[in-house]
Amino acid sequence: MAILEFKGVSKGFGEGSGRTEVLKGIDLSVEEGEFVAILGFSGTGKTTLISLLAGLEMPDRGSVTFLGAPVTGPGPERGVIFQSYSLMPWLTSAGNVRLAVDSVHRAMPKAERTALVGEKLAKVGLSHAAERRPAELSGGMRQRVAVARALAMNPEVLLMDEPLSALDALTRANLQDEFVRIWDEDRKTVVLITNDVDEAILLADRIVPLNPDGTLGPDFPVALDRPRERTAMNHDPAFKRLRADVTQYLMQVGIAATAAGTRRLPDVTAIHHMAPKAWRDAGASKPLANDDRYLEFSKVSKVYPTPKGLLTVVDEVDLTLKKGEFISLIGHSGCGKSTLLTMAAGLNEISGGGIILDDREVTGADPERAVVFQAPSLFPWLTARENVAIGVDRVYPKASQAERQEVVEYYLERVGLADAMNKPARDLSNGMKQRVGIARAFALSPKLLLLDEPFGMLDSLTRWELQEVLMEVWSRTRVTAICVTHDVDEAILLADRVVMMTNGPKARIGKIMQVDLPRPRTRKALLEHEDYYLYREQLLSFLDDYAHGAQKAPEPAVPAAETGAETGEGQKEEAA
Repeated sequence: MAILEFKGVSKGFGEGSGRTEVLKGIDLSVEEGEFVAILGFSGTGKTTLISLLAGLEMPDRGSVTFLGAPVTGPGPERGVIFQSYSLMPWLTSAGNVRLAVDSVHRAMPKAERTALVGEKLAKVGLSHAAERRPAELSGGMRQRVAVARALAMNPEVLLMDEPLSALDALTRANLQDEFVRIWDEDRKTVVLITNDVDEAILLADRIVPLNPDGTLGPDFPVALDRPRERTAMNHDPAFKRLRADVTQYLMQVGIAATAAGTRRLPDVTAIHHMAPKAWRDAGASKPLANDDRYLEFSKVSKVYPTPKGLLTVVDEVDLTLKKGEFISLIGHSGCGKSTLLTMAAGLNEISGGGIILDDREVTGADPERAVVFQAPSLFPWLTARENVAIGVDRVYPKASQAERQEVVEYYLERVGLADAMNKPARDLSNGMKQRVGIARAFALSPKLLLLDEPFGMLDSLTRWELQEVLMEVWSRTRVTAICVTHDVDEAILLADRVVMMTNGPKARIGKIMQVDLPRPRTRKALLEHEDYYLYREQLLSFLDDYAHGAQKAPEPAVPAAETGAETGEGQKEEAA
């Protein structure tokens, strides 16, 4: 008999014309001891589904049962771990776990309850942090407390609603390994909601997509031997086949083709592409730039003062980009990726060395260097059109008002916002806001496009779509670009070269990988290319080498990484 079962479950919210049907006719059966991953994306009802399983919501139609009995509310036999940790800030780690123990095991003697709290904290590797409060813990450590709290209830089923999506890549990988270890020891039934295909394959026995229309897709059994190791799976034909099948299914049901658009870009020139007045007066059309050394980082360092002395975050980085080249910067948290980017943008003072763009030193912020951050920083009371127009009006001083509007509308249409140009930013989804940010950056016709994890806050499906939008628009402009990312697939998809950073402090370039894949690129073509998994293995191996602060010497052709015990410990503590 199934331990959990949905039969014809439907759930909606609202009344009348404003009603939204979230889940429609869901049939799902989970066997005892099974690890099931529900692969859901924004707006598909994944949190509603987990809330129904937990008894926090009741279905409009159909039934939800646990061991054959109707689920009528929350129960200790179903432990829930949410994306937000929901810890009591005034209690210690032990105190937060003790809350669950006291509520579920009231009849247990006090000494045994105390021992149980210690046992569960030890199980998630937090014995050393039992007396710390949430404010003193990293994000990964807080989530470990939430896991210990759920385990302390001794549930028969663990329900996890995107528990790792707010964490950095290294912490996420470490906690994935923890979940596998805990599941393997106790063989509890687990239902995991995730938006990450690789996470689902790594952890689950079976993957079930939750479609955008609120129905379930077909089962994808994960017939891979355990234990599963990320780098080793990269060589497994079964892994590659499953990954391609799941990804292509999700793209097929979830991504609608972006309209090609009918607007034309007017023939106008941005102010930073005009020749300086002194050159015009001298009869020269433009300073002669070396396109092979269009952007140069020369021994660039960043040092911050701290109470314990000077902290060198980035140490003498040398890097040269050709005009029109696209570079991805990848590495673990704290490796100086964003620091390099903000120095190139002129938003962060350079401590040592210098950055040259188009034969001129970078000495401050300028619209010739457009930046797209993880949060697009729009004016919420302005429309999408008005948010883009602010920069356009500044950088095209010789264009007419009509021509400026054409520039704005051209790029908003290119990113799929033709029907949302006049919506206020506050009414846009996160994915739509990021589209506005991308349109705004390209509309500035920058010499350099800088992207700082631009899709990091988005679910996987929205991220895939915007990556392809970015590639489509970039292929038309061929602007020189640098993208900071922690996503291996994103780095390969976007870049001509991937620059891998060693761990900080004193981070340097550890390795540079040339990506010789044909353009234009799409995710589907990437998955089918024979060299794709070879590139992926190089990046995974490099990141694995540095996963726990191990400073292995890179290849002789590139700068060696600095070593030091303080580097490894800092990475380990944050990863915890």
